Amino acid sequence: MAHRTVRSGYPGLVDRLNRFPQGAPPSELLSRILALLLTEREAERVALLPIRPFDAERAARAWKVPVHEARRELDRLAAKAILLDIEAPGEKTLYVLPPPMAGFFEFSMMRVRGDVDQTALAELFYRYLNVEEEFIKALFTDGQTQLGRTFVHEPALTEELSLHVLDHERASEVVRRALHVAIGICYCRHKMRHLGRACDAPLDVCMTFSTTAASLIRHGFARKVDSVECLEILARARDSRLVQFGENVRERVNFLCNCCGCCCEAMIAARRFGHLHPVHTTSYLPVVRDEACNGCGRCSSACPVGAVAVEDAGDPVRPGTRIARVDESRCLGCGVCVAECSRNALRLAERPVRVITPVDSTHRVVLMAIERGKLQNLIFDNQALASHRAMAAVLGVILRLPPVKRAMAGEQFRSRYLEALLARRAVAAASSNEPSEHL
Repeated sequence: MAHRTVRSGYPGLVDRLNRFPQGAPPSELLSRILALLLTEREAERVALLPIRPFDAERAARAWKVPVHEARRELDRLAAKAILLDIEAPGEKTLYVLPPPMAGFFEFSMMRVRGDVDQTALAELFYRYLNVEEEFIKALFTDGQTQLGRTFVHEPALTEELSLHVLDHERASEVVRRALHVAIGICYCRHKMRHLGRACDAPLDVCMTFSTTAASLIRHGFARKVDSVECLEILARARDSRLVQFGENVRERVNFLCNCCGCCCEAMIAARRFGHLHPVHTTSYLPVVRDEACNGCGRCSSACPVGAVAVEDAGDPVRPGTRIARVDESRCLGCGVCVAECSRNALRLAERPVRVITPVDSTHRVVLMAIERGKLQNLIFDNQALASHRAMAAVLGVILRLPPVKRAMAGEQFRSRYLEALLARRAVAAASSNEPSEHL
């Protein structure tokens, strides 16, 4: 009976989740996860919510209930970290349903709680994410623009190279610039701890920023810290050889994880599907100084994605000599291996082409939607983009895209309005000899 209830009560929510670029492939395991996190009535209501941020009046219309009842239900869902509530002085509270990852999957394990069976939840997460794999493949390998990116390991930077590293490539700058900073329990290692498989890396190193942090702090899912304490936690994570992995944007980063290679989903995906580039790399690569390397293997054991190996050096003068080699096609460019080397045999160098990062979350989401064939979901989202400001944000990104991606957007949108805008831009570019734009 319970399984029939799960199957009958949650399909609408699964469909709603998959309208966003970061979806969640349908599965019996997914339905059981949702059943642990939401009641069937809550699932039915959440399924009717827009993709973009909305207010209580919008939810009331979707649910056909009075505004005060809608607001009470929205606040209850925010208190469970299913929704995020966005508060700004003098403005209406807005709400948004975050994607499963990075989103309410992680939030459910960011604190110890008694209202949810976290052991059962951890087992379901593990089977859904690590055994079935469809979710991880869809999250990390579809399209060219991915959810997250690697930050450079700042202690590994030479004084000379440090001059070339941009602020948005440094985790420390993300912390310093954030309006709100919060620390929670690492979802990945917390999950593995319930299964008896966690490593001994620190747990309280999951960082969220800005409006996401404010909402999680408000409802007790993370604790508020200042930038000084957060930088100290960041240093502790680096000392534990953890990789900084965060939102793939340059401005207003919402999350920053400190990842191990054994528990963390992004690192596991990078190991399993490295050839598909599931995580955006840094703009740097470790280079081995052959004459200094003694083949000790410390760099190889430190690499979270298996991109560094110790091999026979092939030296006829010194047979059996071993040396480190870097697989550049799999390397994240984090620099953890460089900091681990005690002989200064590794150094970071710039990649031939700098990795380009989306400007902000709107830019990233639009790119992901175009590449995954879901742009129409953002545009025709139950009139969620009826406001000129919201529509302008999406169209502004589209109009700045290279020609190929603009064409992809036009095909998915199938709108005379967008076609006219694209044609007008093409004429303007031709008349002014405007150079083509690149992301």
